[in-house]
Amino acid sequence: MDGGDRSADIASRLVDQVRQAIAGGTPLRIRGGNSKAMLGRPVEAAELDIRGHCGIVKYDPSELVVTVRAGTSLAELNAVLDAQGQMLPCEPPEYAGNATIGGAVASGLAGPRRPWSGSVRDFVLGCRLVTGQAKHLRFGGEVMKNVAGFDVSRLMAGSFGCLGVLTELSLKVLPKARELRCLYFDMEAGEALAALSRWRRAALPLTGALYMAGRLHVRLEGGVGSVLAACGQMGGDEEAPQIWSDLREQHLPFFGDGRPLWRLSVPVDAPVLELPGESLLDWGGAQRWLKSDAHAQEIRALAGSLGGHATCFAPGPGIEPFHPLPEAMLRIQKRLKTSMDPHGIFNPGRMYPDI
Repeated sequence: MDGGDRSADIASRLVDQVRQAIAGGTPLRIRGGNSKAMLGRPVEAAELDIRGHCGIVKYDPSELVVTVRAGTSLAELNAVLDAQGQMLPCEPPEYAGNATIGGAVASGLAGPRRPWSGSVRDFVLGCRLVTGQAKHLRFGGEVMKNVAGFDVSRLMAGSFGCLGVLTELSLKVLPKARELRCLYFDMEAGEALAALSRWRRAALPLTGALYMAGRLHVRLEGGVGSVLAACGQMGGDEEAPQIWSDLREQHLPFFGDGRPLWRLSVPVDAPVLELPGESLLDWGGAQRWLKSDAHAQEIRALAGSLGGHATCFAPGPGIEPFHPLPEAMLRIQKRLKTSMDPHGIFNPGRMYPDI
C-alpha cells in the first residue's frame, strides 16, 4: 500500500525542482490530473507534475483517518474507502477519474452533501507540502484535536496551489449511512425553498437538495428508522440515486449547455431571482448554477444583491474567474502569498493578479 522508497525519490525530485525554480526565478504551474484546469486564470509557467507521487500511506478504518499522497486518484481513494463502508463526506467530484486528492483539496470543490456534512477543509487533518523556501514540511496531524497554532493544512484548501505544493494529506472519513432514499416533488422554486426551510427546522436527515426544471429532488441518509420516518412525513415520489453522482460530476443535461457556467454562492434563505439564463439550485438553494451569456458585471451584481458572490467556470476572454475581493481582503491575500511563497513561483496569478 505504501511504496515508500519510490515516493521518497519522487518527493525529493519535487523539492529539487522547486529549489531550481527559486534559483532561476522560474514560476511553476502545479498540476495533478488537470481536471480543474478550466477553473482559474491561465498560468504560463513550467509544469510541476505531482501525479507520480501517489498511493495510500496509512489507513486505519477503526480510526476514521486516511493518509494519502497528493497525486493519488480520487476515484482510487473512494474505492478503498467504499470497500470499508466509509466515504469522504464532502463528496468532491472525480471528473471522469482524472481528479487527484491533492487537486480536490487545493480547489476546495465539494459535492451535494457539503451543507450537511461540511466543506473539504473541514476534513483536512494535516498535510505535507513543499514550501516557497524549497523545504518539505509537515503540518497538522492525524487527529481532530490537533488544531493548536496556525492551521496551515486547512489553509491549503481552496488555495489553488498558490501557497505551496501539497504532497501528502491526512483526512477524516466517516461511515456510510445505513439507509439511503431519494425523493422528488413537482413544485415551483419558491415553494421548494419554503419546503426545504421547514424540513431543516424539523431536523430531517437531508444530505442533498436540488431544484431544476420545476422539480425538487432530495436525498435522505441516516439510520433506517429516521430515514423511513422522514419519507413518511415528507411524501413525494421515490427515484434512483444516480442523479446525485450526475450532479456532483456535472453530467446532468443542464451542464451540457455551451454557454459559460457560473456558480453563485448565496445565503441559503436568499430569495429566488430571475437570472439571465438557465439556472439550477443546489445545496438547498445556497449554490445556484447558471448557464448564461450575460455580462460578468450583471451576474456578479445579482449575486451581490443576494449577499453572495459568483465564480465563472471556464471563463472566456476578459472574464475574471473569481469574484473581485474587497481591498482589505486583497491586501491580506497578497501578504499571505508573500509570506508562504516569497519568490512568487507557485501558480502565479491563478486566482488573482499578483497572487
